[in-house]
Amino acid sequence: MSIKVSHMFLHVRDQEEALTFYRDVIGLEVRLDAPIEQYRWLTVGPADQPDVQIMLENPEMGRPADDATAMKELMAKGSLGSVIFQVDDCDAKFEQVRAAGAEVMQEPVDQVYGVRDCAFRDPSGNHIRFSGPIKG
Repeated sequence: MSIKVSHMFLHVRDQEEALTFYRDVIGLEVRLDAPIEQYRWLTVGPADQPDVQIMLENPEMGRPADDATAMKELMAKGSLGSVIFQVDDCDAKFEQVRAAGAEVMQEPVDQVYGVRDCAFRDPSGNHIRFSGPIKG
């Protein structure tokens, strides 16, 4: 029996703002953008992984108001989502994302576990890392 990751969810405060970041800054493709009543099912993913969808989710969708409020408070603190993207050149991706104005959390560094990585916050406070091979 096979098992694969198909979807993951990042809670975002503004789906249009998140779409601009993930599509135009990070370079992901839009997988699906469909209205669901007053909400929107919005997914993006890497071109090289057509089966992977990252949902840019409004925290109010499908939740009681109290839960959505609690999630928004955690999101404002940067305490909810995170994702790591594997890239060929961590330094080049760092410069591209920094030049677009993203909040830098960590400049590129060689990690003891064998990768070079860097970190940013997306416009909603989610922790975004780029990981690549150590050069040289």
